[in-house]
Amino acid sequence: MDLTDRPRRLRTDGIRPLVSETTLDATDLVAPVFVDATADERVPIESMPGHERVPVDAAVDRVSEVLETGVEAVIVFGIPESKDEQGSRAYASDGVVQEAVRRITAETDAYVITDVCLCEYTDHGHCGVLESHAEDDPTLTVENEPTLDLLAKTAVSHAEAGADMVAPSAAMDGMVGAIREGLDTSGYSDIPIMSYAAKYESAFYGPFRDAADGAPAFGDRRHYQMNPANAREAMREVTLDVEQGADVLMVKPGLPYLDIIRDIREAYDHPVAAYNVSGEYAMLHAAAEKGWLDLDGVAHESLLSLKRAGADLIITYFAESVAKQLSAGR
Repeated sequence: MDLTDRPRRLRTDGIRPLVSETTLDATDLVAPVFVDATADERVPIESMPGHERVPVDAAVDRVSEVLETGVEAVIVFGIPESKDEQGSRAYASDGVVQEAVRRITAETDAYVITDVCLCEYTDHGHCGVLESHAEDDPTLTVENEPTLDLLAKTAVSHAEAGADMVAPSAAMDGMVGAIREGLDTSGYSDIPIMSYAAKYESAFYGPFRDAADGAPAFGDRRHYQMNPANAREAMREVTLDVEQGADVLMVKPGLPYLDIIRDIREAYDHPVAAYNVSGEYAMLHAAAEKGWLDLDGVAHESLLSLKRAGADLIITYFAESVAKQLSAGR
C-alpha cells in the first residue's frame, strides 16, 4: 500500500488549527438589533428564540450586550410608532432608528450600520411608493423614481444621526446611486454603502417580517426582489451597484445562495457580506429543540460555510452565541 499521501496526517488536534483554510472570528459578525418605538419593555420575538424588540430607551443596553461578546458591529432595524402610505417615519429626524443611533453612537463604541428601506414604515408593507391601484392589480407594484428620493432622504437622516454605514435593502433600480448622491451632496461622502446587491424574493424571510412588522398587506415582493432561480441576473445587479458606488456587496439570504457569494467573490475585489437570515436561524433552532441537531455545532458550521464561500462579513442572529463559542475556544 502506497501511504506517501496521507491527508489524515494534517487532521490531528495539534496541527488542525494551523492548517485551517477558513477562520471565523467575532469581528466577522454583525448582530441585528430591533428597536421598537411602540414598546415600553423588551418584547420576545417568538419565531426567533433569544431575540427581542427593545424600546428606544433600552437600545444602548442591548448594543452593550452585543459588544460584551466580542462582536463589534450592529445593524439597526426600526419599528415606528405610526405608519403611512409614504413611510414618512423612515426619514423623520426624530424617527426610531435616528433616535436609537444617536444614543448608541454617543454611549458605545459599536460600529453602527442602518437598514435603509420603507417596508417597516409604510401602512401597506411594501418597500416604497405604490403605483396607483396597486392594491387592486397584482401586476402593479412600487414606483421606482419616487421611492429613490425617499430612500436617499432616509440614508441622509441616518448619517446625520451618526450611522457609520447605511445598507439599502429596498431592491429598487438605481438606489445605490441615488443614496450615494444624497450622501455626497449632504456632506457625508465618507459614509460607506453596503448594498443588498443580490437580494432574492425568498421564503426564508418569514420570522424577520414578524420581528420588524414589515409583511406586505397584499401581494408580494417578487416584482422587485430577485427570482431565486437566477444566478447570472445577480451578477448584473451587483455590477450596477458597483458602478453606482457600492462599497460592500451583500447577498441575502446566505446559505441557499453560497454559489452567488462565490461568484461575486471571484468577480470583484469589494468586501462581500452575507445575510444569514431569520429563516436560516429559526429552522436550526426548531431542529435543535426537537433534539435532531446540536445548535452550537450547526450554527458555527453554517457561518463557517459562508466565510468559506467568500463572505468577508456576516449579518447573523447567531452573532452573540457563536462569538461566545469562539471566545471559549470551541
